[in-house]
Amino acid sequence: MTDKVRYDVADGVATILMDNPPLNALGAELRLGLAEAFARADADAAVGVIILAAEGRSWPVGADIREFGKPPLPPALPSLCSRIAAMAKPVVAVIHGSALGGGLELALVCAVRVAAGDAQFGLPEVTLGILPGAGGTQRLPPLIGAQAALRMMISGRPVPADEAARLGLVDHLAPAEPRSLAMQIARAHVEGRSRLPCAKDRPGPHRRDPSRWLAAVEAERAKPRLAHELAAPRIVDCVEAALLLPTTQGLTFERAAFEELVGTPQARALRHAFLAERSAAKTLAAGARTSLSHIAVLGGGWIGAGLAAEVLGHGLTVTMIEADRQALANGLARVARLHDTAVAKGTLSEAQRQIDWARLLPATSPDAAVGADLVIEAVTENLAVKSAALAAQAVARGGTGPVLSVSCRLDPLMLASAFGATDDHMTLFISDPVRRVTLAELAAPADCGAKVAGAAQALARLLGWRPIQQGPKPGFLSMRLLTSLFDLADRTVAAGAVPHEVDRAARAFGLANGPFGMKDVYGPDHALLRHATRRAGVDADPVGQAMAIWLTGEGRRGRRSGAGYHLYPTGARIGAADPALAEVLGGMRDRIPQDAAHIQARLVAGLANEGAWALMEGRAYQPSDIDLVAMAQGFPRWRGGPMQSADEAGLLMLRNLLREWASGGDPYWQPAPLWDDLIRNGQRFSDLNQRGS
Repeated sequence: MTDKVRYDVADGVATILMDNPPLNALGAELRLGLAEAFARADADAAVGVIILAAEGRSWPVGADIREFGKPPLPPALPSLCSRIAAMAKPVVAVIHGSALGGGLELALVCAVRVAAGDAQFGLPEVTLGILPGAGGTQRLPPLIGAQAALRMMISGRPVPADEAARLGLVDHLAPAEPRSLAMQIARAHVEGRSRLPCAKDRPGPHRRDPSRWLAAVEAERAKPRLAHELAAPRIVDCVEAALLLPTTQGLTFERAAFEELVGTPQARALRHAFLAERSAAKTLAAGARTSLSHIAVLGGGWIGAGLAAEVLGHGLTVTMIEADRQALANGLARVARLHDTAVAKGTLSEAQRQIDWARLLPATSPDAAVGADLVIEAVTENLAVKSAALAAQAVARGGTGPVLSVSCRLDPLMLASAFGATDDHMTLFISDPVRRVTLAELAAPADCGAKVAGAAQALARLLGWRPIQQGPKPGFLSMRLLTSLFDLADRTVAAGAVPHEVDRAARAFGLANGPFGMKDVYGPDHALLRHATRRAGVDADPVGQAMAIWLTGEGRRGRRSGAGYHLYPTGARIGAADPALAEVLGGMRDRIPQDAAHIQARLVAGLANEGAWALMEGRAYQPSDIDLVAMAQGFPRWRGGPMQSADEAGLLMLRNLLREWASGGDPYWQPAPLWDDLIRNGQRFSDLNQRGS
């Protein structure tokens, strides 16, 4: 038996303990240990009941991500689950933490489920573009009904223990001592005081109402789905099969559907996105575990005010510091406006607003930041102004931090030097509006200390951001990718397209908005447009510049003004084609319509090439980080980001297209040497990724 499983027998009860830290992922060693332990219990005539429990933080949370993409090692989870389901002895599962994916499928083959109060249950495979492949689609519907099972599997959202008990997924709730209760239940069976069924003798109460089952299937099947949503319809098919087919055939049907989905580009991309999120933390500087209660924000612009409002909303005290009383009043007014909006939307009550406002401390002296757990410098994007603010903090705080500077284009090393304590300073990129931020990019000198890294990570946890770290280079990945997206859009127009054509192709590819639509949302004065960040030797496209100048001259400031690159009738979020702009463009270059496939190839090749240059510069540590940044900006998750999309399209083909476009003399399209290196060695961008465990 492997060391991932412990086995003990006492008074006719065998206890099998899973012990695979940190979250008991169902890797090959754990599966082998379970198979051996159950075989041992089955063969022991002295064993009347088996208790299956987990040590550590949780019941198994699913598969071991280190095995993703590798040939499966025996015993496979489906066969292990079928073996346990066929046991002639009752199995009692003791569940705490999260029973997710394969972990829930393991729990489903036990005869009785005892759950701690903190337990949650879910089958989130749909978020990976697949479906439960170890019996989940066949065993959950008979237990809780087809409608509830479909809701769990198609949403992917877990349910808490109390709801699981109401559904019939949990037999006993034991908030305090679930293992003790399970032992009482097991001993009562062994001593003859009660009888426990075997799993095979509990077919599920909902099989008795097939008409209701089929009605739930048809209702779900009738819902409209996007073309890339392949998993949900197959889940519906499997739930229907769970009613119509014998169990063995239903499991075979499920496995065939699983194998069909797991090899699709969408599933590969979603797995890549999942792994990218797990591995991003490996690029972060090691941080000390930090708790935050008081944060000082230097600067009351929209970024500073947005940070203050968000931090206040999480119960912390915020000191807002501005250079003078008028600037401070303006900053406080911005926080008030953000609170007004939240109250109007119902996301903040008036009473809570007053409580939050009482924790907002205004100040005009740098000394007011003394005692704060973290200082966030968010003054205007100017090196001299930021350096002065950081120098003042160095004096006020005695040269110690931690301090985060918010910047989209300045050099993190220069900012750290201005503070004077490089080990206590990091630079952070986030965009406005802060409430919509999902990903935070961090950059720091090589001697970045654990204290500031820990504070940055604590802020990210508090606000629900996913942090990644890039090399300490001027400008951030977000700005490079966004600038590159806008540049390739301008160049596509210069090649003969019109903005509406470009955006339509981008949305068809899956982007949340097209590049010109994004510009219209931001408006020409937004920092993300004013602070374009390009690699050395690359300039803005002349046609793109001329287009922007014409729009500005016409007073077309984007969606809020009703016209920009597109026209926006009242209330419209997606712009309509503008004949006037098309006519103006006709005088700048020849009109050559571009089909969607060509525009989409430009989109993937341009962004992936920018990512390749960022990797060679040491700005990005791994391709998957570039994909995370792109997905946070609206690149479709089911495509996995530009680097994953390039892998799917084929590096050789895209490299050749880049060469063809670069032959016209535009350095924007010049392929990074990394393309040649990977092609020569038969590799893909994904081969350069670290994989988290």
